[in-house]
This record gives sequence, structure tokens and C-alpha cells, in this order.
Amino acid sequence: MTAYLPAARLRRAAFVGALCASLAVTVTGCGEDPDEGTNGVGKLSPAKIEAKARSAATAAGSVRLSGTLVVGGKPFTLDMRLKADGGSGEVKSQADTFQLLRVGEHLYLKANAAFWGQSEAAGKLGDKYVKVPEGDPSYKQFRGFTDMGVLLDGLLGLDGKLAKGAYTKVGPTRAVQVTADAGKGGKLSVALEGTPYPLLMERAGGAGRVELAEWGQTFPLTPPTQEQTVDYGSRLPTGKDAGKEPGKGGASPSATSKGSGQGANPTTP
Repeated sequence: MTAYLPAARLRRAAFVGALCASLAVTVTGCGEDPDEGTNGVGKLSPAKIEAKARSAATAAGSVRLSGTLVVGGKPFTLDMRLKADGGSGEVKSQADTFQLLRVGEHLYLKANAAFWGQSEAAGKLGDKYVKVPEGDPSYKQFRGFTDMGVLLDGLLGLDGKLAKGAYTKVGPTRAVQVTADAGKGGKLSVALEGTPYPLLMERAGGAGRVELAEWGQTFPLTPPTQEQTVDYGSRLPTGKDAGKEPGKGGASPSATSKGSGQGANPTTP
């Protein structure tokens, strides 16, 4: 029997080696160190991982958010590039698609003619940037989609007991998950490479899934030209009074008018 022991040991060693190789991606054993080459946040407690991610996000100068949000029971798809003094991008609801551009406190909205309701002016507003007056009731709602601080505060919220989840990848970047209430309170994937930025937020209760990318990458924010812009004065046009000339004021947007943004009904997350 002793003559066959070395061969048996070799077979066992080969089997173990093959098993480790096949499971190396998902198993932390077999001599593999899952934290090798990472920024080390995977070794921290889930609360500290979340804190590191929030701190990195707060310190960043810019970010790109893309994915879905459910606000007031209504789904929105967004693709926004944001920084401290403004943002730009596109938001889609079930009824409408519109583009937003904010430079400082100057907010511009571009949508197709259908967004503004059935009126003579609707055709003139389509594909034009309409300046949203700060006094208009919809200003804060639309602005929320362009505010980096507001969106991040609303997105990066985990509700419940935190736990460290699996190591995963978001795009090409390795990440570690932090879950709340076994995932029911949300899941946050944090980068294991470089700065521990949040990379993916899956909101509690199925309220959306948003990827966070291009952290710290600069991009220009330029107001539209005068030829590209329509200014309606103190109020946005509604389906009823959108025919009034720009600069003449106009009634406050009604709760039932599509021209008041009812089709989108944006609110801050």
C-alpha cells in the first residue's frame, strides 16, 4: 500500500488545485486573499465602509448618475452629469422626456412640443431651452434633478441593520456590497480600487437602481445661446396660457396642465 500513497497524494493535490482555480472568483479560501491589491475598505465594518463611501462622494467635484428612480410611485430614468454649481442631462418619465441644464441658479428646460400642451406656442417651444423662473412652483422640483448634493443625499441612504455583502464588480471595477436589512433596506456597492466611491445604489423597496460613475471628471457647463432660449418671465407657460408672449408673465402652472410639467411631476428623491 505504501507504494501507492505518493500517487494518491498527487491526485488529491491536483484535485484541490483544480477546485481552487475554478472557485477562485467566488471563494475566499484556497490561499487567495480577496483584499490583495484593493484599497482595503473591504476589511472594514459595514458602517465604516458606508461612511468612507459617503465621505468620498461628498469630497468629489462631480459625478454622473444613470439609472432609474421611483418617486411618488412613478418611475423616472435619468442620465445626469452633476457638479457643485450645476448639471446637465436627460430625464424620462412614462409620459415625457426632457433635458435639464443648470448653470449656477439659472435653470433651463428643453422638451418636445407635446410636453407644453396643445397650444399655438407649443410648436415654438419644442426643442428650445425654456428658462425656468426661480419663482415658478416647478423650479425646485426640476432643480432637484440637477443638484449633486440633493441627489446624493437622497440616493445614498441605507435603512436597517447593515451587513457586509459579497465582493462583486460594477463595470470593470471591483467593489464590496453593504446591505441593509438583508437587502430590503437597500444595497450599496463601494469601489475596492482607488478612492472608495459609491458605484451602485439599489434603493430600498425597489425604489430605483442608479450607477454612479465618472467621479471627479470635469465637464463644461455653458448656458444656451439667446437664439436657443425662450424666457417666459415669472412663470412657465401652461397648456392654457402657453400662447402668451414670453416676458408677459402668465398664470401659475395648474395642477392639471401638462404644460406645468404634470406629465413629469418631478420631485427631489
